[in-house]
Amino acid sequence: MRKLIMGIVEFREKMLPQYVQQFSKLALAQTPDALFITCSDSRVVPDLLASTHPGDLFTMRNVGNLIPPATAEGVSTGDLSEASAIEYAVLVLKVANIVVCGHSECGAMKAVFSRHAKLKSPNLDKWLCHANNAAFRLEQEGPLDDSLKAHDQLSQLNVLVQLEHLMTYPIVRQQVTAGALVLSGWWFDIATGAMYAYERTSRSFAVIDRTMADRMIARLTARAR
Repeated sequence: MRKLIMGIVEFREKMLPQYVQQFSKLALAQTPDALFITCSDSRVVPDLLASTHPGDLFTMRNVGNLIPPATAEGVSTGDLSEASAIEYAVLVLKVANIVVCGHSECGAMKAVFSRHAKLKSPNLDKWLCHANNAAFRLEQEGPLDDSLKAHDQLSQLNVLVQLEHLMTYPIVRQQVTAGALVLSGWWFDIATGAMYAYERTSRSFAVIDRTMADRMIARLTARAR
């Protein structure tokens, strides 16, 4: 807590002067380009990893970067917080992109993979059921990358399952079909600091280096035309 408090003071004294004008504009409105859905894990820091600034990302974080699927009427089958963030991002902010980002060594994925409740955590146990389809898929279809640890294999498949859950929301499905919204699956390797993006053609996660970034941006530009 001491570090947190002193960090606020350091920001106020050293960084805030650089952001005064930006915060002044952001106080009136926000126009983020993307909804970034990722895990609550303290080692995953979206603004650091993507070199973004205040106003760039609309971020939703929870344990395991999970998205409860919706009913045909668009009502969440789980916690309403995630559904509310999706609705606000798509309907109000009109984001053009939604990214689901998983990561290595995820405690939630380890818990799902082990299937053993080590703690008396009924809420957590119930929440993690939204990753059960990923566990089933790993068991039945195998991993995308068999060189990874089992829980990391699950983490990658979980990203794809949560993208499918996103598509159960009518507002998301409609915008994707209309070409106004693009869904992407990313995966962060904590040990190396590398970010990966899912490639449907190769059915694998590829590292986002300069070449990969150029390819991704070219695809986005083509869709926008």
